Amino acid sequence: MYERLPMFQNIGKTAFKKDLTNTLALLESIGNPHKQIKCIHIAGTNGKGSVSSMLASILSQAGYKTGLYTSPHLIDFTERIRINGHCIPQSDVIEFISKTQIHIERIQPSFFELTVAMAFDYFNQEKVDIAIIEVGLGGRLDSTNVIQPELSVITSIGWDHMDLLGNTLESIAFEKAGIIKENRPVVCSRFIQSEALEVIKKKSELEQSTFYLSEPSPKNFELDLSLKGSYQKQNLDTVCTSVRVLQNMNYDIKEEDITTGLQNVTQLSGLRGRWERLNDDPIVICDTGHNAEAIPYLIDQLEEEYPDVPKHIIWGMVSDKDRNKILKLLPHDANYYTVKPGVIRGYDALMLKEEMKLLQLNVNSSFSNFEDAYNTAVKNARVDRGMVFIGGSTFLVADALSYLGQ
Repeated sequence: MYERLPMFQNIGKTAFKKDLTNTLALLESIGNPHKQIKCIHIAGTNGKGSVSSMLASILSQAGYKTGLYTSPHLIDFTERIRINGHCIPQSDVIEFISKTQIHIERIQPSFFELTVAMAFDYFNQEKVDIAIIEVGLGGRLDSTNVIQPELSVITSIGWDHMDLLGNTLESIAFEKAGIIKENRPVVCSRFIQSEALEVIKKKSELEQSTFYLSEPSPKNFELDLSLKGSYQKQNLDTVCTSVRVLQNMNYDIKEEDITTGLQNVTQLSGLRGRWERLNDDPIVICDTGHNAEAIPYLIDQLEEEYPDVPKHIIWGMVSDKDRNKILKLLPHDANYYTVKPGVIRGYDALMLKEEMKLLQLNVNSSFSNFEDAYNTAVKNARVDRGMVFIGGSTFLVADALSYLGQ
């Protein structure tokens, strides 16, 4: 049933509903499970997935039964709903759809709305101690914004989904700040732009929410972090500040829990695709960063780690991104291989190739499937002792993980 509902990762913004009515009605029909669990709510243009997973990993290591709701999934739908790193069993997904069938037909929820309700129901049934809830899109009107969280976290504000969230940083910040609740603390990254930060501060004052700006994380935690990528330093600062706030709220989190949690984020939370090394000969790296805020960090990381190594970049995008803005950020000294991500809204590889060539980027060829693009890039990288990078879309990274059986 859920596969027939509109999925944002397939059809994009037409699946987004600017209203919480359906979510509230569906939750009401199943006994309002979201009111029975403690939650941490996380929003942001970039970093919310990494921050969510780091916090979940630390809390799991500290002995808390920790739920984690994220989106989108990379390979399997069940990745969206986890407890202590373990995905919701498919049998539980089927059971939820079956028991709510009559309500689904009456309410007609979107894919997002149904999945959020499923997550809350599963976390409640499994009696989690705390659930980390990642916003799907925006914040104020996102389907997840029905909770009264223990803590709200805002990781970043950037130029993404402007057709849905507004075309100024202030308007985008207003939507993200919608997760701030009355008398509930909020942590914000100190790297958020000043004009956006003022909007968030005003919202926290209005809600009488204690406001915390992220502080530099201890050096040892930075060394412990298993997630690579220079951008993770900002995320780590936000995580460590959030942990400090939770400790002040009497959560029993010891320093060794933080250390071990950071060392084992992938194992304890299931996070994938963040500067992830997929192969050694040649070196193959993938990353899900896909907007104008994320790309510069990825390019800098490539240059820092592989300064004199030929770079073969497999690049794919979805059709509703600002391609021109993003493509202008790509380096000219790399070899590119364009491919359409394996979702309905994936952008045509040949058209992408032509757009990139207009920007004087060296596009080797375009491919109709990831397998051919990957094998060609790997072959060429072995010839010139280069490395391969896969990016441009979360869904292209998903294609890579699926093809390589990772």
